[in-house]
Amino acid sequence: MIFHKTGLEGAFLVEYEANADERGFFARTWCRREFVEQGLNPELVQCSISFNKKKGTLRGMHYQAAPYAEAKLVRCTRGAIYDVIIDLRPDSPDWRRWFGVELAVANNKMLYVPEGFAHGFITLADNTEVFYQMSAYYQPEATKGVRWNDPAFGIQWPIPVEMISRKDESYGAYWS
Repeated sequence: MIFHKTGLEGAFLVEYEANADERGFFARTWCRREFVEQGLNPELVQCSISFNKKKGTLRGMHYQAAPYAEAKLVRCTRGAIYDVIIDLRPDSPDWRRWFGVELAVANNKMLYVPEGFAHGFITLADNTEVFYQMSAYYQPEATKGVRWNDPAFGIQWPIPVEMISRKDESYGAYWS
């Protein structure tokens, strides 16, 4: 795996290296030792899938509050997404800065999201599936979010939002 800095401290774009031959390819998408060597959280306690029927579906911007903060490794396994993270760590030099990247089946990229970041995405294709690996168990009482279009962050989404949940739409402005 190749780890690329995103410009936000602790967040990485992870590229898996495909070993190809006439059959197709084989690639490692997780290695505890390599994550430890990069100083990233190597815990893996839960995996989840998000399936999205329509292009323009936005999910986010979500996080789990301390003491249940979680790191995530996000990969698009079908279709394509524009994946976004926001640094919400008040003591971080990158506080309130965001990073976005296209994750697609064809580009061999994953996004490592550290604890203390909000995460969300918009689908760039119909029938898109996203695979998450997480370092902490889901805790409903710790689930929080910030508004996807809050001017405090200024996220530049590449396409219009066509579908969003009531919950995601109801998040208020970020005032911290």
